[in-house]
Amino acid sequence: MDLIFKEEFFKIKKACIEVRKRLGNGFLEKVYEKALSIELKRLGFNVESQKKIKILYRDQIIGEYFTDLIVDNKIIIELKCTEKLNKFHKAQLLNYLKATKIELGILINFSNNRIGFEI
Repeated sequence: MDLIFKEEFFKIKKACIEVRKRLGNGFLEKVYEKALSIELKRLGFNVESQKKIKILYRDQIIGEYFTDLIVDNKIIIELKCTEKLNKFHKAQLLNYLKATKIELGILINFSNNRIGFEI
């Protein structure tokens, strides 16, 4: 299976490495979100933070969510700072993808229990 937006994915991964290297462990999700946004913009991406997603049913708004980051209007990044990613985190991202029709979502965990990050 080929990865879509392969070049963008690897640049995003590079940005995560840089953020983790500079910040280390222990911060809340918002700190990593802001740092990653800065790093991605530095790499030339267009980044939107906390973009509102409207959930429609029969053309009526029935709910709203906020994505952590949207990159180049084609990749959703959902950040976590938890011990381990679980099926609920994955379901949240899949719902965002379904609601926006964006094809690629990246779930990133800046866990306080490990040196690197989970992607």
